[in-house]
Amino acid sequence: MSDIQESEDVKTQGEGPIKVSYIFPNGDKYEGECSMCAGVMMRSGTGTHTSAGGIIYTGEWLEDKMHSRGTLNHPSGALYEGEFKDNMYHGTGRYTFPDGSTYKGPFNKNRLEGDGAFTDTQGLVWTGEFHGKAALGLKMLHNI
Repeated sequence: MSDIQESEDVKTQGEGPIKVSYIFPNGDKYEGECSMCAGVMMRSGTGTHTSAGGIIYTGEWLEDKMHSRGTLNHPSGALYEGEFKDNMYHGTGRYTFPDGSTYKGPFNKNRLEGDGAFTDTQGLVWTGEFHGKAALGLKMLHNI
């Protein structure tokens, strides 16, 4: 983002985060907070990035990467709400698949990783240990 053009509502360095509204050459848009680091403008703080393809991230940024808490909406209908680290799902989160099924639990570098719960399209909840695409020994929760 080093080529960000400052607008009139930009704060000067030292007054806290700089608020920007920027359109990238590829058509992506960013509205939110930035900071200067070694003379380069980086997304840092809270903001919304909308890709030209329709992916929308709203949340925290650190050194130009999705970091901490946020929401990532995909045009397919998939939605991730939770923790990020270095532009990846990392920490606790909830992923809603395009068909409406959901996974809630831990993520590690974009992978389902650990004790979580998957709710299928019929509303049945499956719990257990998830490791990427594998989930051996899941148990179905019964509503009594």
